[in-house]
Amino acid sequence: MAEHARPAVNPLAQALGRIPSGLYILTVRSGEKATGLLASWVQQAGFEPPMITIAVQRDRFVGDWIAESGRFTLNQIAIGGKGLIRHFSRGFSPDEPAFEGLEVLPDRAQGGPVLEAAMAYLDAELAGEIVSGDHRIILARVVGGDVLSAEAEPLKHVRSNGFHY
Repeated sequence: MAEHARPAVNPLAQALGRIPSGLYILTVRSGEKATGLLASWVQQAGFEPPMITIAVQRDRFVGDWIAESGRFTLNQIAIGGKGLIRHFSRGFSPDEPAFEGLEVLPDRAQGGPVLEAAMAYLDAELAGEIVSGDHRIILARVVGGDVLSAEAEPLKHVRSNGFHY
């Protein structure tokens, strides 16, 4: 039986891909609509006040919704949260219902829906934004949050190629 070889990945791509990250579902509202997307480029960026950064592809409408509303919510995925990854990895159009079939905790956060299956969430206010190549880097002040499952462990993500998701 012939073994199928994977295309070689250059050393720089391998090195970039090995930068570990968590996995999150970023949720945001625009008027009566709400959506979510799978995010991995998230980092704490300050203690006082508590700040985070998140990278969103420039062509995603979610970045525009964050800029317009000034808020978003970050739902942290725990080990075993593959269902959330599958649900959000395909992406949604602005008018498509993103939370169909999922339990959402009402009135927990102002930025976007809080997912019951998340291990924790952070509610954030936009503090600034810069363009970084093909992504927008959003700086946000954390204004609320909670741990929903204290015994859960965060899901960690490492890519094989640092030039692709």
